[in-house]
Amino acid sequence: MIFGETIVALSSGRLPAGVAVIRVSGPNTRFVLETICGEAPLARRAALRTLYSYPDKAILDRGLTIYFPAPHSFTGEDVAEFQIHGGRAVVEALMTALTAMPGVRHAEAGEFTRRAFMNGKLDLVQTEALADLINADTEAQRRFAQRNADGAQSALYTGWRQRLIHARAMIEAEIDFADESDVPGSLADTVWADMENLAEDVSTHIKGFAAAEIIQDGFKVVILGAPNAGKSSLFNALARRDVAIVTDEPGTTRDLLDVTLDLGGLKIVITDTAGLRENAGTIEAIGIEKARERSRQADLVLALEDMSAPQPVETDWLKSDSIKVGTKLDLDCDPDQQGETYDLTISSLTGEGVAGLLAAIRRRAEQSLSLVGDVLPTRLRHVELLSDTLRHLRKARSGFGQPLELRAEELRLAADALGRITGAIDVEDLLDVIFSQFCIGK
Repeated sequence: MIFGETIVALSSGRLPAGVAVIRVSGPNTRFVLETICGEAPLARRAALRTLYSYPDKAILDRGLTIYFPAPHSFTGEDVAEFQIHGGRAVVEALMTALTAMPGVRHAEAGEFTRRAFMNGKLDLVQTEALADLINADTEAQRRFAQRNADGAQSALYTGWRQRLIHARAMIEAEIDFADESDVPGSLADTVWADMENLAEDVSTHIKGFAAAEIIQDGFKVVILGAPNAGKSSLFNALARRDVAIVTDEPGTTRDLLDVTLDLGGLKIVITDTAGLRENAGTIEAIGIEKARERSRQADLVLALEDMSAPQPVETDWLKSDSIKVGTKLDLDCDPDQQGETYDLTISSLTGEGVAGLLAAIRRRAEQSLSLVGDVLPTRLRHVELLSDTLRHLRKARSGFGQPLELRAEELRLAADALGRITGAIDVEDLLDVIFSQFCIGK
């Protein structure tokens, strides 16, 4: 599919920069190259060229140009890249010259990737993975996104869909040719056994979404405790800067404060919360309820207690994993009670024990990811369609005694749900939402 207009955008980072990359895609790309450079360079070879303005032919800059003729390009169309000096005035002058040409306009957000999808260069899952790769902050996010961008997730869903299509074909063959000798009567048994295995695979895969959320959104750790238990001091120590206000006055923290850490390539989101106590004021009570709610949603809770003046906090209501942490190790504390009462002891003031706490958080985060494979559903959209797939599979398998035509129809619906994940079927209504999340130039 070739689009009628040629699009152009700055595809590199924020200006000014040492080098800026401007990308062009569409049917007028070769004309653009010949107009700006005098001639198009050889395909897929970088060439140093003097770049001229349009239409007055004034010299703009000297830079590298690369030409990718269709269909061997990112978008599947003719594509050109200009690598020029990254000054704002230089970039603006070249962009002005390019968009002054007939049939050339500024690209919209995600339009290059959308053209790649429409021209069959990427499917929807790879497109979403590409967005994740661009937005990756940690090594775990990068590896996860790169694997899916390379097609691992798409290959899994495509393989499952092919099994469904094959099963449906075999069932329909049994319906149409039941009297023929070359269609064995035991064929249905083999098909339904495979569908049983497929249903188990899909169910297990859906459960992996929790791990994917941890990789993408972060392992959520909540600091909980009574007022003056050292929550904000620990929060600042982990953040390595003064984020939360620390005073001797109880109830200083009334809202949730977040900071993101990178521990061994994993994204860890630490949340400081209001101190839990009875008879709090109206505003503080709202903060306490927020603390309880966030703790219920956490992957790990750090239950803090001031060892110099213990104020135990009831945590039986927690559903999350927790670590009981004794704080203010630098003050006078009973050393004989520390190991018996607390999982870890720390001093946010001196830093003693903080490294051990970080190591414990990292271990818990790694354990939460160790039970799943590398290929996981990465979007709630995927989970919803996979759940539809599983529902139709189960209806087809449990329909003993029903006409085979109805059970074959359930297999078709299951295959269609899988097809909508990768964009093989009926996804036009999703495209604007998906591609609007990309930056301009991608």
